[in-house]
Amino acid sequence: MSTPPTPYLLFQGNAREALTFYQEVFGGELTIYTRSQLGRTDGSPDGVAHGILKGVVDLFGADADDGSAGVRTEGLMLSLLGASSEADLRRWFERLAAAGQVVDDLQKRPWGASDGQVLDRFGLHWLIGFESGES
Repeated sequence: MSTPPTPYLLFQGNAREALTFYQEVFGGELTIYTRSQLGRTDGSPDGVAHGILKGVVDLFGADADDGSAGVRTEGLMLSLLGASSEADLRRWFERLAAAGQVVDDLQKRPWGASDGQVLDRFGLHWLIGFESGES
């Protein structure tokens, strides 16, 4: 059985906020386990030890351990090409762009597809697009 890779994101103390944001954007079921729930004594007891977003977009995440770097996406984009309806993809683009940065406007390309890029407020770089008439 083949499954696509699921990004596991480490955040600098704001994993709960980030994963909740992604749930608001994409929908799905969010489960968050704190360090104390998993018996961990390193870091804040309320820190996210493991978070799971399952839905149209799957993501895992946690608060980075002390001294560890948080998420950086230089040279990496998370692609949502054709991942849902045109209406969903347009809405996701707008929501991810809120308090983030549009890198390349969502626009029709010479080959007929539409796509664009956005860097969201948590530092993730997204490529979002669809073929004309996709539903």
